Amino acid sequence: MRWPPPPDWPMAEVSRQVESAPHRWHVQEQGTGPTILLLHGAGGATQSWRGVFPLLARDFHVVAVDLPGQGFTRTGTRGRHGVAEMAADLIALCRHAGWTPDLIVGHSAGVPIALQMTLDGVQPRCGVVGINAALATFKGAAGLFFPLMAKAMAAVPLTARVFAATTTPGRVRQLLAGTRSVIDAQGQALYARLASDTDHVDGTLAMMAQWDLQRLARRLPAVTSPVLLLTGDTDSAVPPSTSCDAARKMPNARQHSMGPLGHLAHEEAPERVAGLIADQMR
Repeated sequence: MRWPPPPDWPMAEVSRQVESAPHRWHVQEQGTGPTILLLHGAGGATQSWRGVFPLLARDFHVVAVDLPGQGFTRTGTRGRHGVAEMAADLIALCRHAGWTPDLIVGHSAGVPIALQMTLDGVQPRCGVVGINAALATFKGAAGLFFPLMAKAMAAVPLTARVFAATTTPGRVRQLLAGTRSVIDAQGQALYARLASDTDHVDGTLAMMAQWDLQRLARRLPAVTSPVLLLTGDTDSAVPPSTSCDAARKMPNARQHSMGPLGHLAHEEAPERVAGLIADQMR
């Protein structure tokens, strides 16, 4: 998406760009105190934290970033959209900006990145909070077809342009319905703006094409940081069993059900999610 964020973009008043190789990052930063780093999921951007961010910023120093190629972050290379690469580039960004996260909060695909950061040397005092963590590898035919399909789509320059050009409010509503989350009209409109932007769609497809959780899955027992995995019981995108299985593999992890919420639980119930995050900080 074109810089700068429009005035009606959530938290636009605290948006800025940070040059940290190889990307030009979109960063939103507010508040004082212990630092919380927020990582969105695939296809989203900082707008997904619009309800949680201001609540946490009352008591903490909160930093939200757009992942490479998504939202308003300009990717410097198409070859660094995998889990390990994004984790390494985020660590470099934190060092460049002078942030020392006390807690890393990820949603969906943001959770593997957060865990990889801890394996690569970041030691958040309060650990990691994952919301509907996308930590399962694809199995069977899906394990073969999904990566190949994503790579094929990402390799065709017109794919993102065609998808963005043909995006309609109805298509976005259909995609969001698949999350089993009910979000407000503003939230739906924001996702429609993201899905109709060629650069954002292209960045999301590149992430899909390079996504590989097998190495991280093998290393989960080495994650010694405290980990809290929050799940929504009605999430059909990533079932709660995924977090239950992952929590059993990490020595200091626990899973907590938030009841009948979908995949976008932090957008459905921001007060509740912000309260759970604050509890982890304390």
